[in-house]
Amino acid sequence: MEDEGPECGKPDFVLLDQVTMEDFMENLKLRFEKGHIYTYIGEVLVSVNPYQELPLYGPEAIARYQGRELYERPPHLYAVANAAYRAMKRRSRDTCIVISGESGAGKTEASRHIMQYIAAVTNPSQRAEVERVKDVLLKSTCVLEAFGNARTNRNHNSSRFGKYMDINFDFKGDPVGGHIHSYLLEKSRVLKQHVGERNFHAFYQVLRGCEDKELQELHLQRNPALYNFTRQGAGLSVLDSDEKSHHQAVTEAMRVIGFSPEEVASVHRILAAILHLGNIKFVEPEEGSLEQRGLAVTDEVLVDHVAELTATPREMVLRCLLARTVASGGRELIEKGHTAAEASYARDACAKAVYQRLFEWVVDRINRVMEPRDRDPRRDGKDTVIGVLDIYGFEVFPVNSFEQFCINYCNEKLQQLFIQLILKQEQEEYEREGIAWQSVEYFNNATIVDLVERPHRGILAVLDEACGSAGPITDRIFLQTLDTHHRHHPHYTSRQLCPTDKTMEFGRDFRIKHYAGDVMYSVEGFIDKNRDSLFQDFKRLLYNRPHPAGHVARWAAGHHGGDQAPPDGWHALQELHGGPGGKPGLQGALLHPLHQAQ
Repeated sequence: MEDEGPECGKPDFVLLDQVTMEDFMENLKLRFEKGHIYTYIGEVLVSVNPYQELPLYGPEAIARYQGRELYERPPHLYAVANAAYRAMKRRSRDTCIVISGESGAGKTEASRHIMQYIAAVTNPSQRAEVERVKDVLLKSTCVLEAFGNARTNRNHNSSRFGKYMDINFDFKGDPVGGHIHSYLLEKSRVLKQHVGERNFHAFYQVLRGCEDKELQELHLQRNPALYNFTRQGAGLSVLDSDEKSHHQAVTEAMRVIGFSPEEVASVHRILAAILHLGNIKFVEPEEGSLEQRGLAVTDEVLVDHVAELTATPREMVLRCLLARTVASGGRELIEKGHTAAEASYARDACAKAVYQRLFEWVVDRINRVMEPRDRDPRRDGKDTVIGVLDIYGFEVFPVNSFEQFCINYCNEKLQQLFIQLILKQEQEEYEREGIAWQSVEYFNNATIVDLVERPHRGILAVLDEACGSAGPITDRIFLQTLDTHHRHHPHYTSRQLCPTDKTMEFGRDFRIKHYAGDVMYSVEGFIDKNRDSLFQDFKRLLYNRPHPAGHVARWAAGHHGGDQAPPDGWHALQELHGGPGGKPGLQGALLHPLHQAQ
C-alpha cells in the first residue's frame, strides 16, 4: 500500500505473523506513533483517537478513495464508507456501517466524516432535490449534536443518545431521503452532571450565543453559573466566541433543514423555560407559625417567566408546582398539597420530560423534512439504504448509576451482534465450504446479555417488577432480589455475596463483569429513574397550548394514561433489541454490517 512501509507496521492485523494480544497492541502502537490511526482487521476498521486535528480528511482525501477497492489504498474511514456505498450500488442491496467503541473513542467524528464522504461522492448531476437531501443529512448532525451531546470527563463532545440513521438512495446511487431513530437520551443530565462535566450544549449556546434583545425577551443572563441546571459546567465553558459561533452554526443548520424562524424561537423559549424551572425553590411554613399558608415558591417571578415562555396560565403553573390532583376511593378528584421535597421532584420530572420531548420533536422535525418525497417503486425503481449506527460507548465512572447500566447494556448487545456476525457466522461458513480452518476460540457474551434481559429473572425484569409493585419497594430490596436470583452467576457479584470485597458497599453496590471490563453500579435511584414519574397535572398543563412554544412543550404531556409515564429506560431498551414500541429494533436493522441488511 502507498505511503506505508514496513516501518509503519502491518496495515491489516490479519497479516501478523502470530496473533497475540502483545503483538496486536505493539502493531497498533507502532502505527499510531507513525501517524497512522487506522488499521484493518479484514473488513473491520480499527481507529485510535489522536485527540488532535490531522490532515487526513477533505476533498483531496475523498478523491483518493472514491471508486477504489477497500485494500487499494491505506486503511481509512473513507475506504469503509466507499466500500459500503459501492456494495450498495453494485448489488442493489442495503448495507450498514456500525460504529462502536469506548466513550471518547471518536465515534461521533467518524459518523460525521462518513456523512461528508457520502455527500461528496453522490449527486454528479446536481439535481435540486438530491442537493436538498444532502444538505439536510449534513446539517442534521450539527443540530442533533447541539441537543443530544454534552461535555463529559472522557469527551468534550460526547453523544448522550444513540442514533441510527437510514439514508435512502435511488437506482443511480443518489440520496433521496433518510430517517433517524434516536434511542435512550440521557435526560437526567438536564438536572445534574458529574464534576468536570456540562449539561447539553444547547443550553450554553443559547446563553452565550443569543443576541442581547432575544436574551432579554427570554429573561436570561449570559452567565451559566446563575442557573442550577448549568451551574456545574459553567466554569468549563469554551470561549464565549466559540459558543456564539456554534450557536450561529446550529441556527443556520436549522434554517437549511427547514425550521421556521418561529420554530427556532420556540425552541429557545423552551430551553429558557427549563432553565427558569430549575431555579424555582420551595419553602414550607415553619412549625408553630401562625400563618395557615402551605408550601410556597420563594421567587414567584420565575413562575411568571415559565408561564410566559410556555404560553400557559400563571395560576395553573403555580398550582401544578405546589400540588397535584389525585383520585379518592370514590373516584372523587381532590387536590393534595406537595411537601418541599415532592414539589422539587415534580419540578425536576417536568424539566426532564420537556427536554426529552423537545429533543424528540427536533428529531421528528428533521425526519419529516428528510423523508423521500413522491417515490413510486414502479416508476423510480427500488430504493436502497445505507444505515449508520452511532451509539454512545462503554462507560466506567467513579460512580455508575442507571444511565451507565443502560449504556453498557447497549454496548453488550452490540458486542453480541459482532460476535454473531464476524466470528460465529464466518467460521460456520468456512466449515460449510470445507475450507481447512483452525477454529478460533472467543468469549461469547450471551451469558452477560442473559443476566440483564432474561425474562422474569434478569436485572431489567426484576427492576420492571419493582417499579410496578404497589408496596414500598426500595433500591435496597431490589438489590437483595438480584442477589437471590444471581448469587451463582459468574458475571455478577455484590458485597452481600462477597463480604471480603471492600470496594463495594452493603445494600448499595453490585458488579457486572462486562466484555469490556468490570463495572460497579450503585443501585441508588435505579427504581426512581426507571419509573420516571410525571404527574398528570403537568401533562394537562402543557398539552394543546395554542402558542408555538406550547406546541413544542406539549410533547411533555405524553400519551399515556395513569399518573405515571411508563418506565422509559426499560421501554427504550425493549426497542433496542426489537421489542414492542413500533420502531424496528437495531438487531433487525443491523443483521449484516457492510452487506445485506434484511
